[in-house]
Amino acid sequence: MRALLLGGAGFIGLHLARRLVRDGHSVTIVDDFSRGRDDAFLSDVRSSPQVDVVSGDLTDPAVWAALPASGWDQIYLLAAVVGVRNVENDPARVVRVNTLSAMHLLDWVAPGSRVFFASTSEVYAGGVDAGIVPVPTPENIPAQISDVTAPRFAYAVSKLLGEAAFIHTSRARGFDAVVGRFHNVYGPRMGADHVIPEMSLRALSGTEPFAVPGADQFRAFCHVDDAVSAILLLMSSPEASGQIVHIGNDREETNIGDLAKLVLRVAGVSATLAPSDAPPGSVARRCPDLTLLRSLTGYEPTVPLEEGVRTTFAWYKEHGWPR
Repeated sequence: MRALLLGGAGFIGLHLARRLVRDGHSVTIVDDFSRGRDDAFLSDVRSSPQVDVVSGDLTDPAVWAALPASGWDQIYLLAAVVGVRNVENDPARVVRVNTLSAMHLLDWVAPGSRVFFASTSEVYAGGVDAGIVPVPTPENIPAQISDVTAPRFAYAVSKLLGEAAFIHTSRARGFDAVVGRFHNVYGPRMGADHVIPEMSLRALSGTEPFAVPGADQFRAFCHVDDAVSAILLLMSSPEASGQIVHIGNDREETNIGDLAKLVLRVAGVSATLAPSDAPPGSVARRCPDLTLLRSLTGYEPTVPLEEGVRTTFAWYKEHGWPR
């Protein structure tokens, strides 16, 4: 099988690339390295004769003109500007990059292709706290973005546009599209601005007191290995074509304060917890209903939260992350 990973040097993208290579497939990675890293882990993947890495900006039409549109068994659009700090610092860039990358792919893709579009649980931001969106959340409830003028929601807006564009364009142009809404995926090589890596790095630095923004909130975290398994299962399921499907782990919803205690325990650190208000726009609770994913694929998450936190912490302890 030949797979094209757009944004394949990023967090989920490189984990997916490693799995595909391990399973014997040929992989082409395209990335502009604004978020993805050209590091030892990419070099390890790149060393395989099955892998080709292309440096390119997916907002540039010339990059698409240089890529053959046919001959791919699977195409994955994982490239995006993500992370709350990045989104709030430059929401216009978020909308531009995420939207143009999606629109260029839709203009380029050949009929008969099978495409995965990475979306997000942020499309429900605002609806949970307003009592409109139930938790656990199924796919068939209305998307809710409480304030399109708030910088934080630029990411969700760009992903909602992508969802609609891929579902409707795939029907009109004769290719298969699968939309996966990620719910709090975490793991090694994620960056420094997401909750579990960020807590891990602060625990390693001996921060005292240990700040816990949104300590009273709840999340259901999904290890990246489980997320990759769900992606591959969806892409091999004919019934998933044209569907929007949640990807996550509904087994271990956890309080953020308890998560902080877990990270500190794993780190072997004693620190005083200092709860504080959550960032503006952060929902009180998030957990996916995975009924559709299970019915389409038989998926079940396999990585317990404590095990995932331990492996993630160990990775950051060994490798760190530049700030």
